[in-house]
Amino acid sequence: MSQRQEEHALRATATRDSLPDLLGGRRSAIEASIPPAAFLVGWLAGGALPGSLTLWLGCGAAVLASLVIAIVGLAQGRRPRAVVVGLLAVVVAALVAAHTGEARDFFLIRLLSNAASALAWAGSIVVRWPLLGLIVGAVVGTRTRWRRDPVLLRAYQRASWIWVLQYVVRLAVFVPLWLLDLPGALAFFQAVLTYPLVAACLVVSGVVLVRSIPHGHPGIRHPRAPEERAATASGTPDDA
Repeated sequence: MSQRQEEHALRATATRDSLPDLLGGRRSAIEASIPPAAFLVGWLAGGALPGSLTLWLGCGAAVLASLVIAIVGLAQGRRPRAVVVGLLAVVVAALVAAHTGEARDFFLIRLLSNAASALAWAGSIVVRWPLLGLIVGAVVGTRTRWRRDPVLLRAYQRASWIWVLQYVVRLAVFVPLWLLDLPGALAFFQAVLTYPLVAACLVVSGVVLVRSIPHGHPGIRHPRAPEERAATASGTPDDA
């Protein structure tokens, strides 16, 4: 195989690895949209009831929806830890709202988690341990070897900024609605923005990742240390 043909083959292998395929996330995003939607339905259904009962109806609907999702997930063989974490997040959100008596506080945990996620992703880029690299490395089996490859390190850093932007967009919408005490709008936008943002983030960050990897690089599954790249560039003959 000629060097040009080998480079084309390596590039084809690199581009076949798309983030939506590797990381999934679509199902989780859809499931995360259901409890806020259930809260909105319950909250609106109790509109004629006293405020505390309306709040309990909304929280109860969200917890019930999350419980159903957890049961279905366990029945389908999903990891118990992931299922339980999702259920607990909704239960804690309901307890916070019940404690404060404010419907908007059902979304306080999600708001704080988005702020923490934005800071964590941005911080990981700054310290040169981009979270996207850690996640993809665990999925494809390269672990942290990509950090020794300047090309992949730079590519993961660039693509990780898209994930930071995802959380910033959510905060830009949720914080004003929370401050204005608009729980109905919070529930609506929480449900509407979850899946589309995750799907868009996976696609756009995947495009940024692939375009940041130059031709001739073997791709995310094959990190190369600087000395390996130098040896390849020197044209070690393997086919006379």
